[in-house]
Amino acid sequence: MLIDIVVKAWEFVNAPEGWCLMKKRARHSKHGSLLGAVAIFLSFAIVGWIAVTNVKNPGTTYHADTAEIIAGRQKRIDELQKDIDDKTQKIDTLQKVVADTSTNDPSTSADDASGKLPALEGPGVTVTLSDSQKWEQAVKTQNANPNDYVVHQQDIEAVVNAMWAGGAEAITIQDQRLLPTSAIKCIGNVLLLNGKQYAPPYRISAIGDIDSLTSSINTSETVRIYKQYVDADGLGWQLDTSKALTFKETSAPLQAMKYATADRTSDSANTRSH
Repeated sequence: MLIDIVVKAWEFVNAPEGWCLMKKRARHSKHGSLLGAVAIFLSFAIVGWIAVTNVKNPGTTYHADTAEIIAGRQKRIDELQKDIDDKTQKIDTLQKVVADTSTNDPSTSADDASGKLPALEGPGVTVTLSDSQKWEQAVKTQNANPNDYVVHQQDIEAVVNAMWAGGAEAITIQDQRLLPTSAIKCIGNVLLLNGKQYAPPYRISAIGDIDSLTSSINTSETVRIYKQYVDADGLGWQLDTSKALTFKETSAPLQAMKYATADRTSDSANTRSH
């Protein structure tokens, strides 16, 4: 609205008839000339104020646009996930028909053919990672790097790799089962997993031998680096054990993950990247 008023005022001043009218009035009154000068000054002041405001707050528009894009993509992901579930159910039905009418290969298990990871229950551990509560104060008083105070993708991957190396039979993050095709991806402090978004704290659970899992986690070099930031910057860390964890049955691709192993060479890094 303010911009429209300023533009119209400027057009009036630059129009031949407007300029002539201003000159005619100026002959009759110095007071009118002064008012015209003040009006032009105020117009430029308003335009300048609007420009400075937009420069200081460019993120507002960008954040709104980003939120709309993420919401649109999340809706599309949900639609695709529903389509996958529907097709998986149809495949299961067809495979049952084939199983009833033909001889099955004895080397192929029912779980491999069903397109599902079966429900699983057993002892295990849960690691909880959370952002630091100190970041805002640290940034204000120490000019610290905000990235040092949030959980990163590599931190989640460090715990997951340590769990696999410790003999985990299955792993969940935020109660979502890790699939052969799962990819852990963080954008800022938002975790994207299996087409869904999650905010911290992040709960990572594994079913397996408790002593083996705990030992693998505690001796992991990348986990040790994360714990340094726990002590220095207040990042959250909690390791709990349980005699009975339960993972629900989950739809999964038909390719079975039989020989997955953790790459221990990735522990050679000695810093957390941002």
